[in-house]
Amino acid sequence: MRMALNIATRLLVPVVHHGPSLTCVRGFSFSQSPTLVLPLHSHRPAKTLLQIATTPSFRSCGCAPMSTFQVRDKIDLSDVERRIFDRLLATLRHFDLQTQLRVAGGWVRDKLLGKECYDIDIALDNMMGTEFVDKVREYLLSIGEDAQGVCVIESNPDQSKHLETARMRLFDIWIDFVNLRSEEYAENSRIPSKQRFGTAEEDAYRRDLTINSLFYHINTDSVEDFTKRGISDLKSGKIVTPLPPKATFLDDPLRVLRAIRFGARFEFTLDEDLKVAAACDDVKDALAAKISRERIGTEIDLMISGNQPVKAMTYICDLTLFWIVFSLPPEFEPYISDGCERLCISYLDTAWNLIHLLGESTFTAEQKRLTLCAALFLPLRNTTYREKKAKKIPVVNHIIRESLKRKAKDAEMVLNLHQASHKFLSLIPCLASSEDVQVVDHDWLGDLVDVPVSSRVRVLTGFLLRELKDYWHVALLISTILHPIDIKDEPSQLGKRRDLFNTVENSIIKLGLEKVWDIKQLINGKDVMNALQLKGGPLVKESLDKAMAWQLAYPSGTAEECIEWLREANSKRIKLQ
Repeated sequence: MRMALNIATRLLVPVVHHGPSLTCVRGFSFSQSPTLVLPLHSHRPAKTLLQIATTPSFRSCGCAPMSTFQVRDKIDLSDVERRIFDRLLATLRHFDLQTQLRVAGGWVRDKLLGKECYDIDIALDNMMGTEFVDKVREYLLSIGEDAQGVCVIESNPDQSKHLETARMRLFDIWIDFVNLRSEEYAENSRIPSKQRFGTAEEDAYRRDLTINSLFYHINTDSVEDFTKRGISDLKSGKIVTPLPPKATFLDDPLRVLRAIRFGARFEFTLDEDLKVAAACDDVKDALAAKISRERIGTEIDLMISGNQPVKAMTYICDLTLFWIVFSLPPEFEPYISDGCERLCISYLDTAWNLIHLLGESTFTAEQKRLTLCAALFLPLRNTTYREKKAKKIPVVNHIIRESLKRKAKDAEMVLNLHQASHKFLSLIPCLASSEDVQVVDHDWLGDLVDVPVSSRVRVLTGFLLRELKDYWHVALLISTILHPIDIKDEPSQLGKRRDLFNTVENSIIKLGLEKVWDIKQLINGKDVMNALQLKGGPLVKESLDKAMAWQLAYPSGTAEECIEWLREANSKRIKLQ
Protein backbone atom coordinates (compact mmCIF):
# COMPACT_ATOMS: atom_id res chain seq x y z
CA MET A 1 0.00 0.00 0.00
CA ARG A 2 2.64 2.55 0.98
CA MET A 3 6.36 2.63 1.78
CA ALA A 4 8.54 1.77 4.75
CA LEU A 5 8.81 4.18 7.65
CA ASN A 6 12.10 5.99 7.99
CA ILE A 7 12.74 5.25 11.65
CA ALA A 8 16.15 3.93 12.52
CA THR A 9 15.64 1.95 15.67
CA ARG A 10 13.92 -1.34 16.48
CA LEU A 11 11.24 -0.54 19.04
CA LEU A 12 8.97 -2.50 21.30
CA VAL A 13 5.51 -1.09 20.72
CA PRO A 14 2.97 -2.35 23.24
CA VAL A 15 -0.58 -2.78 22.12
CA VAL A 16 -2.51 -2.53 25.34
CA HIS A 17 -5.95 -3.70 26.29
CA HIS A 18 -7.63 -0.89 28.21
CA GLY A 19 -11.01 -1.51 29.73
CA PRO A 20 -13.38 -3.49 27.51
CA SER A 21 -12.01 -2.15 24.23
CA LEU A 22 -10.17 -4.46 21.85
CA THR A 23 -7.19 -3.40 19.79
CA CYS A 24 -7.25 -5.13 16.43
CA VAL A 25 -4.72 -6.11 13.78
CA ARG A 26 -5.95 -7.11 10.32
CA GLY A 27 -9.32 -8.36 11.49
CA PHE A 28 -8.04 -9.86 14.75
CA SER A 29 -8.16 -8.48 18.27
CA PHE A 30 -6.44 -9.14 21.54
CA SER A 31 -8.03 -11.49 24.00
CA GLN A 32 -5.03 -10.67 26.16
CA SER A 33 -2.57 -7.86 25.53
CA PRO A 34 0.66 -9.06 23.97
CA THR A 35 3.47 -6.75 23.02
CA LEU A 36 3.77 -5.98 19.35
CA VAL A 37 7.44 -6.28 18.38
CA LEU A 38 7.91 -4.40 15.13
CA PRO A 39 11.23 -3.60 13.43
CA LEU A 40 10.26 -0.20 12.04
CA HIS A 41 12.81 -0.44 9.24
CA SER A 42 11.39 -3.75 8.13
CA HIS A 43 10.48 -4.14 4.48
CA ARG A 44 7.92 -6.77 5.45
CA PRO A 45 5.71 -5.17 8.15
CA ALA A 46 2.56 -6.74 6.73
CA LYS A 47 3.99 -10.24 7.20
CA THR A 48 5.06 -9.39 10.74
CA LEU A 49 1.58 -8.18 11.57
CA LEU A 50 -0.03 -11.23 10.02
CA GLN A 51 2.24 -13.59 11.93
CA ILE A 52 1.29 -11.88 15.18
CA ALA A 53 -2.40 -11.74 14.31
CA THR A 54 -2.60 -15.48 13.72
CA THR A 55 -1.11 -16.48 17.06
CA PRO A 56 -3.45 -18.20 19.55
CA SER A 57 -3.65 -15.09 21.75
CA PHE A 58 -5.82 -13.39 19.12
CA ARG A 59 -9.45 -13.87 18.25
CA SER A 60 -11.68 -12.48 15.52
CA CYS A 61 -13.12 -9.00 15.97
CA GLY A 62 -16.79 -8.68 16.79
CA CYS A 63 -17.05 -12.03 18.55
CA ALA A 64 -17.22 -10.65 22.06
CA PRO A 65 -20.42 -11.62 23.88
CA MET A 66 -23.17 -9.04 23.88
CA SER A 67 -23.34 -6.98 27.08
CA THR A 68 -26.53 -5.77 28.74
CA PHE A 69 -26.62 -2.12 29.77
CA GLN A 70 -28.70 -0.71 32.60
CA VAL A 71 -31.48 1.40 31.09
CA ARG A 72 -34.12 3.11 33.19
CA ASP A 73 -37.81 2.48 32.57
CA LYS A 74 -38.68 6.16 32.82
CA ILE A 75 -36.96 9.51 32.91
CA ASP A 76 -36.45 11.10 36.30
CA LEU A 77 -36.40 14.86 35.93
CA SER A 78 -34.18 17.06 38.04
CA ASP A 79 -35.76 20.03 39.82
CA VAL A 80 -34.39 22.42 37.19
CA GLU A 81 -35.63 20.28 34.29
CA ARG A 82 -39.07 20.04 35.87
CA ARG A 83 -39.23 23.83 36.27
CA ILE A 84 -38.17 24.31 32.64
CA PHE A 85 -40.82 21.94 31.32
CA ASP A 86 -43.47 23.44 33.62
CA ARG A 87 -42.83 26.88 32.06
CA LEU A 88 -43.14 25.43 28.57
CA LEU A 89 -46.40 23.63 29.37
CA ALA A 90 -47.73 26.76 31.05
CA THR A 91 -47.02 28.65 27.81
CA LEU A 92 -49.19 26.15 25.92
CA ARG A 93 -52.05 26.62 28.39
CA HIS A 94 -51.68 30.42 28.45
CA PHE A 95 -52.09 30.71 24.66
CA ASP A 96 -54.31 27.64 24.27
CA LEU A 97 -51.77 26.08 21.88
CA GLN A 98 -52.39 22.56 20.59
CA THR A 99 -48.67 21.89 20.26
CA GLN A 100 -46.84 18.74 21.25
CA LEU A 101 -43.44 19.31 22.91
CA ARG A 102 -40.81 16.61 22.66
CA VAL A 103 -37.21 16.52 23.84
CA ALA A 104 -35.23 14.79 21.12
CA GLY A 105 -32.01 12.87 20.82
CA GLY A 106 -29.05 12.79 23.16
CA TRP A 107 -30.76 14.14 26.29
CA VAL A 108 -33.31 11.29 26.21
CA ARG A 109 -30.59 8.69 25.60
CA ASP A 110 -28.39 9.97 28.42
CA LYS A 111 -31.22 10.30 30.93
CA LEU A 112 -32.31 6.71 30.26
CA LEU A 113 -28.71 5.63 30.86
CA GLY A 114 -28.68 7.50 34.17
CA LYS A 115 -26.30 10.20 32.94
CA GLU A 116 -26.71 13.94 33.40
CA CYS A 117 -27.18 15.95 30.21
CA TYR A 118 -27.60 19.70 29.76
CA ASP A 119 -28.10 19.67 25.99
CA ILE A 120 -31.88 19.98 25.64
CA ASP A 121 -33.29 20.07 22.10
CA ILE A 122 -37.05 20.45 21.85
CA ALA A 123 -38.97 19.47 18.71
CA LEU A 124 -42.39 21.03 17.94
CA ASP A 125 -45.03 19.31 15.85
CA ASN A 126 -46.94 22.25 14.35
CA MET A 127 -44.93 25.46 14.65
CA MET A 128 -41.46 26.84 14.06
CA GLY A 129 -39.01 27.20 16.93
CA THR A 130 -38.81 30.99 16.57
CA GLU A 131 -42.59 31.31 16.80
CA PHE A 132 -42.77 29.22 19.97
CA VAL A 133 -39.86 31.01 21.66
CA ASP A 134 -41.69 34.31 21.10
CA LYS A 135 -44.69 32.82 22.92
CA VAL A 136 -42.51 31.60 25.81
CA ARG A 137 -40.92 35.03 26.14
CA GLU A 138 -44.31 36.72 26.14
CA TYR A 139 -45.61 34.32 28.80
CA LEU A 140 -42.58 34.79 31.05
CA LEU A 141 -42.95 38.57 30.90
CA SER A 142 -46.62 38.21 31.86
CA ILE A 143 -45.65 36.44 35.10
CA GLY A 144 -42.81 38.84 35.88
CA GLU A 145 -39.90 36.65 34.77
CA ASP A 146 -37.14 37.60 32.36
CA ALA A 147 -36.63 35.83 29.07
CA GLN A 148 -32.89 35.38 28.82
CA GLY A 149 -30.60 34.95 25.83
CA VAL A 150 -33.29 34.70 23.19
CA CYS A 151 -31.66 34.35 19.78
CA VAL A 152 -31.95 32.69 16.40
CA ILE A 153 -29.12 30.49 15.09
CA GLU A 154 -28.95 30.40 11.31
CA SER A 155 -28.61 27.05 9.58
CA ASN A 156 -24.99 25.82 9.49
CA PRO A 157 -24.53 22.37 7.92
CA ASP A 158 -20.86 22.26 8.92
CA GLN A 159 -22.06 22.32 12.52
CA SER A 160 -24.80 19.75 11.79
CA LYS A 161 -27.50 22.43 11.92
CA HIS A 162 -29.50 22.02 8.74
CA LEU A 163 -32.21 24.50 9.61
CA GLU A 164 -32.79 27.63 11.62
CA THR A 165 -32.84 27.05 15.38
CA ALA A 166 -34.35 29.25 18.08
CA ARG A 167 -32.55 29.35 21.40
CA MET A 168 -33.23 30.72 24.87
CA ARG A 169 -31.94 30.22 28.40
CA LEU A 170 -34.26 28.97 31.11
CA PHE A 171 -32.97 28.58 34.67
CA ASP A 172 -29.39 28.92 33.37
CA ILE A 173 -29.75 26.08 30.84
CA TRP A 174 -29.75 26.71 27.10
CA ILE A 175 -32.69 25.20 25.21
CA ASP A 176 -32.89 24.78 21.43
CA PHE A 177 -36.25 24.73 19.63
CA VAL A 178 -36.87 23.28 16.16
CA ASN A 179 -39.79 21.77 14.32
CA LEU A 180 -40.23 18.07 13.62
CA ARG A 181 -39.24 17.49 10.04
CA SER A 182 -38.81 15.12 7.15
CA GLU A 183 -35.78 15.51 4.87
CA GLU A 184 -34.63 14.56 1.39
CA TYR A 185 -30.98 14.71 0.31
CA ALA A 186 -29.30 15.63 -2.97
CA GLU A 187 -26.81 13.14 -4.35
CA ASN A 188 -23.74 15.38 -3.92
CA SER A 189 -24.47 17.06 -0.59
CA ARG A 190 -25.22 16.18 3.01
CA ILE A 191 -27.41 19.30 3.25
CA PRO A 192 -31.09 18.32 2.92
CA SER A 193 -32.44 19.51 -0.45
CA LYS A 194 -36.04 19.44 0.80
CA GLN A 195 -37.42 19.93 4.28
CA ARG A 196 -41.01 19.95 5.48
CA PHE A 197 -42.91 19.56 8.70
CA GLY A 198 -42.90 15.89 9.57
CA THR A 199 -44.47 13.58 12.06
CA ALA A 200 -42.58 12.45 15.14
CA GLU A 201 -42.13 9.05 13.50
CA GLU A 202 -40.68 10.59 10.30
CA ASP A 203 -38.36 12.72 12.40
CA ALA A 204 -37.19 9.68 14.35
CA TYR A 205 -36.39 7.69 11.20
CA ARG A 206 -34.39 10.54 9.63
CA ARG A 207 -31.92 10.53 12.57
CA ASP A 208 -28.48 8.95 12.56
CA LEU A 209 -28.88 6.15 15.13
CA THR A 210 -31.74 4.40 16.87
CA ILE A 211 -30.35 5.33 20.29
CA ASN A 212 -30.51 8.99 19.21
CA SER A 213 -34.04 8.73 17.79
CA LEU A 214 -35.90 8.52 21.11
CA PHE A 215 -38.25 11.27 22.28
CA TYR A 216 -39.40 12.40 25.68
CA HIS A 217 -42.95 13.70 25.29
CA ILE A 218 -43.19 16.62 27.72
CA ASN A 219 -47.00 16.86 27.49
CA THR A 220 -47.49 13.23 28.57
CA ASP A 221 -44.28 12.67 30.58
CA SER A 222 -43.47 9.57 28.49
CA VAL A 223 -40.65 8.14 26.37
CA GLU A 224 -41.48 7.44 22.72
CA ASP A 225 -39.58 4.90 20.61
CA PHE A 226 -40.93 5.20 17.07
CA THR A 227 -38.23 3.01 15.50
CA LYS A 228 -39.34 0.24 17.88
CA ARG A 229 -35.72 -0.57 18.74
CA GLY A 230 -34.10 2.50 20.27
CA ILE A 231 -34.57 1.27 23.84
CA SER A 232 -33.68 -2.34 23.03
CA ASP A 233 -30.48 -1.17 21.29
CA LEU A 234 -29.65 0.90 24.36
CA LYS A 235 -30.13 -2.13 26.57
CA SER A 236 -28.10 -4.46 24.35
CA GLY A 237 -25.43 -1.83 23.62
CA LYS A 238 -25.77 -1.76 19.83
CA ILE A 239 -25.10 1.02 17.32
CA VAL A 240 -27.74 0.74 14.60
CA THR A 241 -29.22 3.14 12.03
CA PRO A 242 -33.03 3.54 11.92
CA LEU A 243 -33.10 3.01 8.13
CA PRO A 244 -30.82 0.76 6.04
CA PRO A 245 -27.29 1.89 6.89
CA LYS A 246 -25.95 2.39 3.37
CA ALA A 247 -28.79 4.73 2.42
CA THR A 248 -28.42 6.52 5.76
CA PHE A 249 -24.68 7.02 5.24
CA LEU A 250 -24.99 8.07 1.60
CA ASP A 251 -27.51 10.75 2.62
CA ASP A 252 -25.09 12.09 5.24
CA PRO A 253 -21.70 10.30 5.41
CA LEU A 254 -20.83 12.20 8.60
CA ARG A 255 -23.11 9.69 10.32
CA VAL A 256 -20.39 7.08 9.85
CA LEU A 257 -18.06 9.03 12.13
CA ARG A 258 -20.89 9.78 14.56
CA ALA A 259 -21.69 6.06 14.76
CA ILE A 260 -18.04 5.37 15.53
CA ARG A 261 -17.87 8.14 18.13
CA PHE A 262 -20.99 7.00 19.97
CA GLY A 263 -19.94 3.35 19.72
CA ALA A 264 -16.63 4.19 21.37
CA ARG A 265 -18.09 6.61 23.90
CA PHE A 266 -20.65 4.15 25.24
CA GLU A 267 -18.56 1.06 24.46
CA PHE A 268 -21.39 -0.26 22.29
CA THR A 269 -21.05 -2.78 19.47
CA LEU A 270 -21.37 -1.61 15.86
CA ASP A 271 -24.11 -3.47 14.01
CA GLU A 272 -22.70 -5.88 11.40
CA ASP A 273 -24.74 -4.39 8.53
CA LEU A 274 -23.62 -0.93 9.64
CA LYS A 275 -19.97 -2.00 9.48
CA VAL A 276 -20.38 -3.45 5.99
CA ALA A 277 -22.04 -0.24 4.77
CA ALA A 278 -19.48 2.04 6.43
CA ALA A 279 -16.58 0.19 4.80
CA CYS A 280 -18.04 0.04 1.28
CA ASP A 281 -16.43 2.12 -1.46
CA ASP A 282 -19.57 4.19 -2.20
CA VAL A 283 -19.79 5.41 1.39
CA LYS A 284 -16.04 6.06 1.62
CA ASP A 285 -16.18 8.09 -1.59
CA ALA A 286 -19.17 10.03 -0.25
CA LEU A 287 -17.37 10.71 3.05
CA ALA A 288 -14.41 12.13 1.13
CA ALA A 289 -16.56 14.17 -1.27
CA LYS A 290 -19.59 15.39 0.68
CA ILE A 291 -18.24 16.17 4.15
CA SER A 292 -16.14 19.24 4.88
CA ARG A 293 -12.73 18.60 6.34
CA GLU A 294 -13.60 20.92 9.25
CA ARG A 295 -16.52 18.67 10.20
CA ILE A 296 -14.39 15.54 9.98
CA GLY A 297 -11.76 17.24 12.15
CA THR A 298 -14.39 18.16 14.75
CA GLU A 299 -15.54 14.55 15.01
CA ILE A 300 -11.94 13.30 15.36
CA ASP A 301 -11.28 15.90 18.04
CA LEU A 302 -14.32 14.68 19.96
CA MET A 303 -13.07 11.09 19.68
CA ILE A 304 -9.52 11.93 20.78
CA SER A 305 -10.85 14.00 23.69
CA GLY A 306 -13.39 11.35 24.63
CA ASN A 307 -13.27 8.48 27.08
CA GLN A 308 -12.29 5.78 24.53
CA PRO A 309 -9.98 7.30 21.87
CA VAL A 310 -8.23 4.00 21.15
CA LYS A 311 -11.50 2.20 20.55
CA ALA A 312 -12.67 5.01 18.25
CA MET A 313 -9.48 4.96 16.17
CA THR A 314 -9.59 1.16 16.05
CA TYR A 315 -13.12 1.33 14.61
CA ILE A 316 -11.89 3.80 11.98
CA CYS A 317 -9.07 1.42 11.14
CA ASP A 318 -11.26 -1.70 11.08
CA LEU A 319 -13.68 0.00 8.68
CA THR A 320 -10.76 0.92 6.36
CA LEU A 321 -11.48 4.62 6.83
CA PHE A 322 -8.12 5.61 8.30
CA TRP A 323 -6.62 7.08 5.12
CA ILE A 324 -9.95 8.63 4.15
CA VAL A 325 -10.07 10.53 7.43
CA PHE A 326 -6.32 11.21 7.71
CA SER A 327 -5.82 11.87 4.02
CA LEU A 328 -2.27 12.28 2.73
CA PRO A 329 -0.81 14.63 0.12
CA PRO A 330 -0.47 13.20 -3.42
CA GLU A 331 3.28 12.63 -3.13
CA PHE A 332 5.44 12.04 -0.08
CA GLU A 333 8.59 10.24 1.00
CA PRO A 334 9.52 7.79 2.27
CA TYR A 335 6.56 5.61 1.35
CA ILE A 336 4.30 4.41 4.14
CA SER A 337 4.08 0.68 4.64
CA ASP A 338 0.94 -1.39 4.62
CA GLY A 339 -0.21 -1.73 8.22
CA CYS A 340 1.12 1.69 9.27
CA GLU A 341 -2.32 2.66 10.56
CA ARG A 342 -2.18 -0.24 13.04
CA LEU A 343 1.18 1.01 14.26
CA CYS A 344 -0.34 4.48 14.72
CA ILE A 345 -3.02 2.98 16.94
CA SER A 346 -0.43 0.97 18.88
CA TYR A 347 1.40 4.17 19.79
CA LEU A 348 -1.90 5.84 20.68
CA ASP A 349 -2.82 2.86 22.87
CA THR A 350 0.50 3.01 24.72
CA ALA A 351 0.17 6.76 25.29
CA TRP A 352 -3.41 6.38 26.54
CA ASN A 353 -2.45 3.69 29.04
CA LEU A 354 0.66 5.53 30.24
CA ILE A 355 -1.44 8.64 30.91
CA HIS A 356 -3.71 6.56 33.14
CA LEU A 357 -0.81 4.81 34.86
CA LEU A 358 0.88 8.13 35.61
CA GLY A 359 -2.31 9.61 37.04
CA GLU A 360 -4.90 11.93 35.57
CA SER A 361 -3.46 14.94 37.42
CA THR A 362 -0.15 14.69 35.54
CA PHE A 363 -1.66 16.22 32.40
CA THR A 364 -4.30 18.87 31.71
CA ALA A 365 -7.12 18.03 29.27
CA GLU A 366 -5.37 20.00 26.52
CA GLN A 367 -2.02 18.33 27.21
CA LYS A 368 -3.70 14.93 27.11
CA ARG A 369 -5.34 15.74 23.76
CA LEU A 370 -2.05 16.84 22.20
CA THR A 371 -0.22 13.85 23.72
CA LEU A 372 -2.64 11.49 22.00
CA CYS A 373 -2.42 13.38 18.70
CA ALA A 374 1.38 13.31 18.81
CA ALA A 375 1.38 9.59 19.67
CA LEU A 376 -1.12 8.72 16.93
CA PHE A 377 1.07 10.29 14.24
CA LEU A 378 4.45 9.11 15.56
CA PRO A 379 5.01 6.58 12.75
CA LEU A 380 4.64 9.44 10.23
CA ARG A 381 6.99 11.88 11.92
CA ASN A 382 9.81 11.44 9.39
CA THR A 383 7.59 11.40 6.30
CA THR A 384 7.60 14.63 4.26
CA TYR A 385 6.19 16.15 1.07
CA ARG A 386 6.90 19.21 -1.07
CA GLU A 387 4.38 21.90 -1.86
CA LYS A 388 5.05 23.77 -5.11
CA LYS A 389 8.71 22.76 -5.05
CA ALA A 390 9.13 24.41 -1.65
CA LYS A 391 11.14 22.93 1.19
CA LYS A 392 10.13 19.61 2.68
CA ILE A 393 7.05 19.79 4.90
CA PRO A 394 6.12 17.09 7.44
CA VAL A 395 3.14 14.99 6.34
CA VAL A 396 1.79 15.32 9.88
CA ASN A 397 1.43 19.06 9.24
CA HIS A 398 -0.69 18.30 6.16
CA ILE A 399 -2.91 15.88 8.07
CA ILE A 400 -3.63 18.31 10.92
CA ARG A 401 -3.89 21.49 8.84
CA GLU A 402 -5.53 20.18 5.66
CA SER A 403 -7.12 16.76 6.31
CA LEU A 404 -8.63 17.77 9.65
CA LYS A 405 -8.56 21.58 9.28
CA ARG A 406 -7.39 22.03 12.84
CA LYS A 407 -5.65 25.14 14.12
CA ALA A 408 -2.12 25.96 13.01
CA LYS A 409 -0.97 25.92 16.63
CA ASP A 410 -2.11 22.27 16.96
CA ALA A 411 0.08 21.25 14.03
CA GLU A 412 2.98 23.32 15.34
CA MET A 413 2.68 21.80 18.80
CA VAL A 414 2.56 18.21 17.54
CA LEU A 415 5.57 18.77 15.29
CA ASN A 416 7.45 20.39 18.18
CA LEU A 417 6.66 17.39 20.37
CA HIS A 418 7.98 15.01 17.72
CA GLN A 419 11.21 16.99 17.44
CA ALA A 420 11.54 17.34 21.22
CA SER A 421 11.07 13.59 21.70
CA HIS A 422 14.26 13.02 19.69
CA LYS A 423 16.12 15.43 21.97
CA PHE A 424 14.71 13.82 25.11
CA LEU A 425 15.76 10.39 23.83
CA SER A 426 19.41 11.50 23.84
CA LEU A 427 19.05 12.74 27.44
CA ILE A 428 17.17 9.77 28.92
CA PRO A 429 20.27 7.58 29.45
CA CYS A 430 21.86 10.39 31.48
CA LEU A 431 18.75 11.43 33.42
CA ALA A 432 17.66 7.86 34.13
CA SER A 433 21.05 6.61 35.33
CA SER A 434 22.47 6.93 38.84
CA GLU A 435 25.95 6.86 37.30
CA ASP A 436 27.75 9.69 35.52
CA VAL A 437 26.68 9.11 31.91
CA GLN A 438 27.72 11.64 29.28
CA VAL A 439 25.37 12.88 26.59
CA VAL A 440 26.21 11.20 23.29
CA ASP A 441 24.03 13.16 20.85
CA HIS A 442 23.51 16.87 21.46
CA ASP A 443 23.92 18.29 17.95
CA TRP A 444 20.53 19.97 18.37
CA LEU A 445 22.02 22.61 20.72
CA GLY A 446 25.26 23.33 18.91
CA ASP A 447 28.72 23.88 20.37
CA LEU A 448 29.03 23.19 24.11
CA VAL A 449 32.81 23.51 24.22
CA ASP A 450 32.63 26.25 26.86
CA VAL A 451 30.27 24.25 29.11
CA PRO A 452 31.88 22.03 31.77
CA VAL A 453 31.35 18.34 31.00
CA SER A 454 29.83 17.78 34.43
CA SER A 455 27.13 20.40 33.71
CA ARG A 456 26.18 19.47 30.16
CA VAL A 457 23.18 17.33 31.11
CA ARG A 458 21.75 20.18 33.18
CA VAL A 459 22.41 22.70 30.39
CA LEU A 460 20.88 20.56 27.65
CA THR A 461 17.88 19.63 29.74
CA GLY A 462 17.39 23.23 30.79
CA PHE A 463 17.37 24.48 27.20
CA LEU A 464 14.95 21.75 26.15
CA LEU A 465 12.54 22.53 28.98
CA ARG A 466 12.75 26.27 28.31
CA GLU A 467 11.65 25.46 24.77
CA LEU A 468 8.79 23.16 25.83
CA LYS A 469 7.64 24.98 28.98
CA ASP A 470 4.52 23.30 30.46
CA TYR A 471 4.55 20.64 27.72
CA TRP A 472 7.80 19.00 28.78
CA HIS A 473 5.86 16.21 30.51
CA VAL A 474 4.15 15.50 27.19
CA ALA A 475 7.44 15.36 25.28
CA LEU A 476 8.89 13.12 27.99
CA LEU A 477 5.96 10.71 27.67
CA ILE A 478 6.38 10.56 23.88
CA SER A 479 10.11 9.87 24.19
CA THR A 480 9.36 7.25 26.86
CA ILE A 481 7.16 5.46 24.31
CA LEU A 482 9.97 5.56 21.74
CA HIS A 483 12.68 4.45 24.15
CA PRO A 484 13.58 0.77 23.53
CA ILE A 485 12.71 -1.53 26.43
CA ASP A 486 13.70 -5.17 26.12
CA ILE A 487 10.69 -6.77 27.81
CA LYS A 488 8.24 -8.92 25.86
CA ASP A 489 5.15 -9.06 28.08
CA GLU A 490 2.92 -6.00 27.93
CA PRO A 491 2.19 -5.28 31.64
CA SER A 492 5.87 -5.36 32.57
CA GLN A 493 6.83 -3.23 29.59
CA LEU A 494 4.16 -0.65 30.31
CA GLY A 495 5.20 -0.54 33.96
CA LYS A 496 8.82 -0.16 32.89
CA ARG A 497 7.92 2.84 30.73
CA ARG A 498 6.01 4.40 33.63
CA ASP A 499 9.01 3.87 35.92
CA LEU A 500 11.32 5.39 33.32
CA PHE A 501 9.08 8.46 33.05
CA ASN A 502 9.03 8.86 36.85
CA THR A 503 12.81 8.42 37.13
CA VAL A 504 13.53 11.08 34.50
CA GLU A 505 10.93 13.41 36.01
CA ASN A 506 12.53 13.05 39.46
CA SER A 507 15.99 13.73 38.00
CA ILE A 508 14.70 16.94 36.41
CA ILE A 509 13.19 18.00 39.72
CA LYS A 510 16.46 17.25 41.55
CA LEU A 511 18.28 19.43 39.02
CA GLY A 512 15.86 22.23 39.88
CA LEU A 513 14.66 22.52 36.27
CA GLU A 514 10.95 21.70 36.52
CA LYS A 515 10.05 25.40 36.00
CA VAL A 516 13.27 26.52 34.34
CA TRP A 517 11.46 28.68 31.77
CA ASP A 518 10.39 31.00 34.60
CA ILE A 519 14.03 31.73 35.49
CA LYS A 520 14.97 35.22 34.36
CA GLN A 521 18.18 35.45 32.36
CA LEU A 522 20.95 37.21 34.31
CA ILE A 523 21.91 39.52 31.46
CA ASN A 524 20.05 40.98 28.48
CA GLY A 525 20.92 41.98 24.94
CA LYS A 526 22.01 45.46 25.96
CA ASP A 527 24.39 43.98 28.52
CA VAL A 528 25.90 41.75 25.84
CA MET A 529 26.37 44.61 23.38
CA ASN A 530 28.06 46.76 26.04
CA ALA A 531 30.31 43.93 27.26
CA LEU A 532 31.39 42.74 23.81
CA GLN A 533 31.22 46.08 22.00
CA LEU A 534 28.61 44.84 19.54
CA LYS A 535 26.05 46.89 17.60
CA GLY A 536 23.57 44.07 17.23
CA GLY A 537 23.24 41.17 14.81
CA PRO A 538 23.29 37.38 15.21
CA LEU A 539 26.27 37.45 17.59
CA VAL A 540 24.06 39.02 20.26
CA LYS A 541 21.60 36.10 20.12
CA GLU A 542 24.46 33.61 20.07
CA SER A 543 26.06 35.29 23.08
CA LEU A 544 22.77 35.36 24.99
CA ASP A 545 22.41 31.60 24.42
CA LYS A 546 25.96 31.07 25.71
CA ALA A 547 25.17 33.23 28.72
CA MET A 548 22.08 31.12 29.42
CA ALA A 549 24.18 27.96 29.14
CA TRP A 550 26.64 29.43 31.66
CA GLN A 551 23.75 30.36 33.96
CA LEU A 552 22.38 26.80 33.80
CA ALA A 553 25.85 25.39 34.47
CA TYR A 554 26.39 27.76 37.43
CA PRO A 555 22.94 28.32 38.97
CA SER A 556 24.44 30.32 41.86
CA GLY A 557 26.42 32.64 39.58
CA THR A 558 25.91 36.40 39.38
CA ALA A 559 25.37 38.71 36.41
CA GLU A 560 28.87 40.18 36.85
CA GLU A 561 30.45 36.71 36.78
CA CYS A 562 28.43 35.83 33.68
CA ILE A 563 29.58 38.98 31.84
CA GLU A 564 33.20 38.36 32.79
CA TRP A 565 32.96 34.76 31.54
CA LEU A 566 31.35 35.95 28.32
CA ARG A 567 34.20 38.43 27.72
CA GLU A 568 36.79 35.68 28.21
CA ALA A 569 34.93 33.28 25.91
CA ASN A 570 34.64 36.01 23.26
CA SER A 571 38.39 36.77 23.49
CA LYS A 572 39.18 33.08 22.91
CA ARG A 573 36.87 33.06 19.90
CA ILE A 574 38.56 36.11 18.37
CA LYS A 575 42.04 34.62 18.87
CA LEU A 576 41.00 31.40 17.12
CA GLN A 577 39.70 33.26 14.05
